Amino acid sequence: MKKFVPALAATTLILTGCSVTDQAPDATDDASQTVTVMTHDSFNVPEELVTAFEEDTGYTITTTSPGDAGAVLNQLILQQDNPTVDAVYGIDNYSAPTLLEENMLTTHDVELGGAADYTVGTDTDGHLAPIDRGQVCVNMDNAWFEDADLAPPETLADLTDPAYEGLFVTTDPTVSSPGLAFLVATATAQDDWQGYWQDLLDNGAKVASSWSDAYYSDFTSTSDGEYPLVLSYSSSPSAEEGRTSTITATCTDQVEYAGVLEEAANPEGAKAFIEFLLSTEFQASLPEEMFMYPVDDDVELPGEWEQYAQLADDPISADLTEVSENRDAWLNEWTELYENAN
Repeated sequence: MKKFVPALAATTLILTGCSVTDQAPDATDDASQTVTVMTHDSFNVPEELVTAFEEDTGYTITTTSPGDAGAVLNQLILQQDNPTVDAVYGIDNYSAPTLLEENMLTTHDVELGGAADYTVGTDTDGHLAPIDRGQVCVNMDNAWFEDADLAPPETLADLTDPAYEGLFVTTDPTVSSPGLAFLVATATAQDDWQGYWQDLLDNGAKVASSWSDAYYSDFTSTSDGEYPLVLSYSSSPSAEEGRTSTITATCTDQVEYAGVLEEAANPEGAKAFIEFLLSTEFQASLPEEMFMYPVDDDVELPGEWEQYAQLADDPISADLTEVSENRDAWLNEWTELYENAN
């Protein structure tokens, strides 16, 4: 079966899709025809959309991926004085305020339409365009719990119960965007999040270096792993056809954004790329290609999503201003806590 988040086969991908033709470059200017985009390693575009973009705009898009979304943010900041890309895609809502504070982006000038509902509140200059959305949730292997005759956990607090000792694998919040979302969720929902994490680790929770490692190497439903509880997404069960489900009380919202670098060599091409990401065609491809929900609410979701990929009605909602003010401190505290536990 197709993995539900296809990974890039290489560090570069030539894109062609649909965007505005009035942004097309002069065919005699080779430099203006290339747009370099930094993305996370789950970025995937259907071939037919790739072809359309090149034909409509004349741009060639080269992507580079340093890893998960957390690595994208870190790499951008490292390149701040000498950026090597024109645009970025995959910055999530819990990292977006940090990137905005670095003053590395410029106004994208793209018409957002309904996607404006998902903009970052502090982004008053239009530096980040919402592209897709979802929810980060704990997923469970339904058959494992049935065979073990064990009632599955229902809340974050349940994950620290000795009944679930050694059953949960999460991801490193310093490099993984779902890991960061889970850390933010615990900091939001728990009165003493440090104490909660100490209890979680003491209860045998594993911290994997990436979502792929956790989901495809450690999770019992998709591998020979030993963990029937895994941090993943609300959309993940749609790929497993009922073998897994989400624990809805653990879900928190995630939105991914794209932006144009202030020092972009090809800002017009970067803007055309963002407009392509907001096109109806690309938005409609998101559930199948990246298992994220479109920010265009008029796009029809696949039938199996209605059954297996429902969004939680009452997700854990974090204050992004509080996240922005505390993100670095939380990550530092978590790192110290994790290192001391090991």
